[in-house]
Amino acid sequence: MLTVDELPSRRLVEYEHVAGPEVVEDLFRLAEPLRGARVLHVNATAFGGGVAELLTSLVPLMRDAGLDCHWQVLEGPPEFFATTKTMHNALQGAEVCWSSAQAEIWRSVNRCNARAIDDSWDYVVVHDAQPAAILASAAMDNGVRPQGRWTWRCHVDLTDASSNVWNFLAPYVAGYDAGIFSMPDYVRPGLSLNSVRIVPPAIDPLSEKNRPVEKVVVRGVLERYGIDLNRPIMLQVSRFDPWKDPVGVIDAYRLARTEVRTLQLLMIGSMADDDPEGWEWYERTVAHAGGDEDIHVYTNLDGVNAHEVNCFQRAADVVVQNSTREGFGLVVSEALWKERPVVARDAGGIPIQIRHGESGHLITTSEECADSVVHYLKHPEERRAAGAAGRARVRDHFLITRYLGDYLALFNDLGRRPAAEVVERAGAPVLSAAAV
Repeated sequence: MLTVDELPSRRLVEYEHVAGPEVVEDLFRLAEPLRGARVLHVNATAFGGGVAELLTSLVPLMRDAGLDCHWQVLEGPPEFFATTKTMHNALQGAEVCWSSAQAEIWRSVNRCNARAIDDSWDYVVVHDAQPAAILASAAMDNGVRPQGRWTWRCHVDLTDASSNVWNFLAPYVAGYDAGIFSMPDYVRPGLSLNSVRIVPPAIDPLSEKNRPVEKVVVRGVLERYGIDLNRPIMLQVSRFDPWKDPVGVIDAYRLARTEVRTLQLLMIGSMADDDPEGWEWYERTVAHAGGDEDIHVYTNLDGVNAHEVNCFQRAADVVVQNSTREGFGLVVSEALWKERPVVARDAGGIPIQIRHGESGHLITTSEECADSVVHYLKHPEERRAAGAAGRARVRDHFLITRYLGDYLALFNDLGRRPAAEVVERAGAPVLSAAAV
């Protein structure tokens, strides 16, 4: 298990001018009973994807609120992350082959990582499927369930989860004290937990990706990457994987370009440590672009990091999110915060961010995507109105201050440091040492 040490400083008072002083005051009030509580977040990667971005802001804010908060990341061989990518795809509805060998790789890596977690935590939050067996593994090794309250935080859309993988994972999840899901529909039927919370993710308006940037700085970044600011820009920011449908984005761009011949397409993604499919889909995307000089495909390996993404989003005329499955899609809120209209698939958590016709358009096909992009490009007054409506919606519902408050409320409701419980407590999977 690796500890993430290098995190930006965050102070709640800095958010008063964005969220309002009364919101910050309420957060300190919620945090007061939790002062000094030891909190651990566990996930699969420190870089790339929404979970890592959330924790980069959430952990420092919990510290400023008075909690002793830390973040640890799984260690594992490449075959483990290939296995968990298969799990991830299956949980989002893909039909996959799930073998006993894959199950054993997942369990064994979780067990090795569980040994690095001591028993001093008041609250442990385990994010997604990759580390979900940490609790059962620690209980089996120690003979008793670890102290503290354990929460499983699911960031993916489980609506159409493949039954074979979910049935394998569910007993491990049932051992937790609480579950957090981004949407009510993601809570699987029959899942028995003492507490279930619906907590959509949120953006940090003061992070490097979202804070204000001067226009001259934006222009400099775009010039560096060969983007013409005097021509319209269509943008998607996403990992390169099948669920983001990057090939479909290019198809939509080509359709839109028959109406707006000066259109440029930017496709920006990061290569996350826990996503072995990334390079395959990046190469597919570049191949589908076919050498079109107005299709610009960049990753963090091209120097595109949070600051550059911020500038690209602010320069875009229309942002698209062509996801066929999406747990939430933080990039939608990011673009709305920057007053960009968003054209996105009606999938997962996207519809609760976009009000169709007000802050963007919800679409189902590449043809509809192209039509909406062209509409916004030809109607700048609607583009500006959608941008203003989108920023207001994010301010009211999807800022990190609300997200922090949801966690503090859950911790208060769960209470602190219960006595140790035996492994065979109700709901916990009873597994042999060989199985774990």
